[in-house]
Amino acid sequence: MASGSVHPLPPGSTIGIMGGGQLGRMTSLAAARLGYKCHIFTPEADAPASQVAAATTIADYEDREALRRFAEAVAVVTFEFENVPAESAEYLAEHALVRPGPNCLAIAQDRLKEKEFINTVAPTTPYRRVTSADDLAKAADEIGRPAVLKTSRMGYDGKGQVLIAPDCDYAAAWAEMGGEVGILEAFVDLDREISVITARSPHGGWATYPAVENRHVNHILDTTIAPARLSRELSDKAVAIAHDLADALDLVGLLAVEMFVTRGGRILVNEMAPRPHNSGHWTMDACATSQFEQLVRAVCGLPLGSVDCHHDAVMTNLIGDDVNGWPDLLADPGARLHLYGKAEARPGRKMGHVNRLYPKGQLPGS
Repeated sequence: MASGSVHPLPPGSTIGIMGGGQLGRMTSLAAARLGYKCHIFTPEADAPASQVAAATTIADYEDREALRRFAEAVAVVTFEFENVPAESAEYLAEHALVRPGPNCLAIAQDRLKEKEFINTVAPTTPYRRVTSADDLAKAADEIGRPAVLKTSRMGYDGKGQVLIAPDCDYAAAWAEMGGEVGILEAFVDLDREISVITARSPHGGWATYPAVENRHVNHILDTTIAPARLSRELSDKAVAIAHDLADALDLVGLLAVEMFVTRGGRILVNEMAPRPHNSGHWTMDACATSQFEQLVRAVCGLPLGSVDCHHDAVMTNLIGDDVNGWPDLLADPGARLHLYGKAEARPGRKMGHVNRLYPKGQLPGS
């Protein structure tokens, strides 16, 4: 089905969301405020998004019959995570309006394709494709050690990564990765990690949030500081990179671009995600339009919302047992608590987040 229609979908239409996690949950809540219904497609029972949606299809992402019925029941399909099989996204596009298009997923879910694509627009860290332990040893000699070996597919929050130290046993590192095609990335002389989230509409309109600073613990995002403490020049450059990547993808929806700022003042793109992003959760309380409402507006062909920020913000993830502090957070007048409806707190599992707002220019440590 053609995906170029620019006619806005009227309130009352149903948005199909592939994926049932917290990003789908918060998108569904934003859609409901604008009068839309959401239909979730997920293999999981009692998924966080299903708890707040009008309908759910529980099926495997490769179940063609379930995908067809789902496509016929919705006005547009979007994604809350990018690891839906690209073939399934292409199949959906034959039966429904799909935003962003399947090509965006195909690039974002494969680190090698993603790096190759990004390098047509902006620089990344040096990297090499590796297919064996011998390849790994050669690549490490070329780009230096330490470095990071990553799976080319399905890695997130530090999963699918192995540190390649100067005294590395390459055969053992390769075996730890499961012997799959991988990518070796050079270490960066890092000053800070930042990200930019931009929205692009089918009309060609733009709305971009300011660059934010991200701090990780055990490879999982712990804290986002909005805005990032950057020079105007670097902030503008980061926004321009996100625009250029979204344009090159011909994206309709949201694009989150994670970047490194080196100590020498260079910006290197790390990765991108064509969906809402953890580093955009602060927008729920600090901006005129949240990233989730912005996604709804973009995929439904509505005018994009204002990205004016009425406060600066610090977002903190609640990981695993952190969520047990919810009574204290609710009692804290400065905390804006968002819980995801997950029944079991496990180590490394994102259970919710809390936003704290500050008058503009008065972030702690500024």
